[in-house]
Amino acid sequence: MASDASTANLLQRVRRSLRETLQRQRTPLGDAPTAKVQVETLTALEARLANPVLRIAVFGLVSRGKSAVINALLGEAVLPTGPLHGVTRWPRSVYWRPAVEAVHDPLELPQIELIDTPGLDEVDGEARSAMAQEVAHQADLILFVVAGDITRTEYQALVDLQAARKPLVLVFNKIDLYPDTDRQSIYDALMALWRETAPTGDRALSVDDIVMVAAAPTPVQVRVEWPDGRITEEWETPPPAVAPLKKALITLARQDGTALIALNVLREADGLETDWAKRAIATHQEAAEALIWRFAQYKALAVAFNPIAVLDLLGGLGADLAMIRALAKLYGLPITRHEARKLWRAIAQSSGTLLLGELGTGLLLGTGKTAAAAWSVVDSAGGLTVLLSAMAAQAGAAGYGTYAVGKATQVYLERGCTWGPQGAKSVMQEILSQIDQDSTVARLRREIEAELGAEHT
Repeated sequence: MASDASTANLLQRVRRSLRETLQRQRTPLGDAPTAKVQVETLTALEARLANPVLRIAVFGLVSRGKSAVINALLGEAVLPTGPLHGVTRWPRSVYWRPAVEAVHDPLELPQIELIDTPGLDEVDGEARSAMAQEVAHQADLILFVVAGDITRTEYQALVDLQAARKPLVLVFNKIDLYPDTDRQSIYDALMALWRETAPTGDRALSVDDIVMVAAAPTPVQVRVEWPDGRITEEWETPPPAVAPLKKALITLARQDGTALIALNVLREADGLETDWAKRAIATHQEAAEALIWRFAQYKALAVAFNPIAVLDLLGGLGADLAMIRALAKLYGLPITRHEARKLWRAIAQSSGTLLLGELGTGLLLGTGKTAAAAWSVVDSAGGLTVLLSAMAAQAGAAGYGTYAVGKATQVYLERGCTWGPQGAKSVMQEILSQIDQDSTVARLRREIEAELGAEHT
């Protein structure tokens, strides 16, 4: 996925998907003000693809060195740092351009934006949670900075951020103060915290990588010998040690950066279109209900007065298909293969209900409506009673089946609008299939694939 050709093709594919989504969402839904906002958001998402930027959000509690980590990556003190509790008060972003020698070819990387955030224990409750979720939603990759023993608060924050379905890299800062810490001890600490919280229902935390750094090493005392023989002791600050983090981020950006940007854009577009579909169905709820009942009544009458049993199934199938098309037209939603496959199941169940009705009345009443109709000519009283009983039973089965198909259609049109050939979910599946199983974002691939697979079955 790192080649220029594959990157260009990927972005072009995503932009086509967004344009089709935009075209569908321009269908008027009354005077709903949110429709205009969603169209503007989709337009902004498409514009983002014209100049792709990999957004990396940096989270952590106060005094863990989030700003120092960003400054070390940049190679200069752009963000303020200090001993005061919570220097960073609001999210702030800067652009990082890795040195040419680290990248070899700067054109092979998307632009990288580093987003510094306030300490998660600095702002209060709901404001903190809302801020973190909003930044995590917009980011393509999350860095979580810790230093020293991982606390329960940090663990819970990590679990909450994991719900955003973004690659999650744990950065252990201040390693110069904790020389005995290694990746295994950090992993063991996370597992211990998980075991403590397991009774409350928390799932195990899965970080995609653990990187050890010293973004702002503590000054050390050095012995200086002067030419005149004097010996003095001075304090010297070692340079930042963030090479492992630089390497990890550059590798990830090169291999999967464009895919992460595309997935984030598509997931947001998917959410917008799903919301639009829900509003379309809610807006036309009364008209749709009347339409479903009308088709159910037509089918019930047609089945009741049709004397040839086998034609009931064919006529019922045609009625169900006509109703599905009418509902899709009413809502302004496309019928995709995803929906069609599931709707065929609903139609098959409807036809099965009608077939059981045919068989049931045939077993109970002889040979069914056809025989009952013929018998009514010979014995008007008894035959007519049999005929009316068969008509009522099969009409009820037919009407119920069509009503069930109509309600199923509403559900599948709402859920399946993003599964078309250019739909957001279809393009997401295509992108995920191209991500290496051994890459840092392999967990993300598995989680999203499982989520999409559950919807697609």
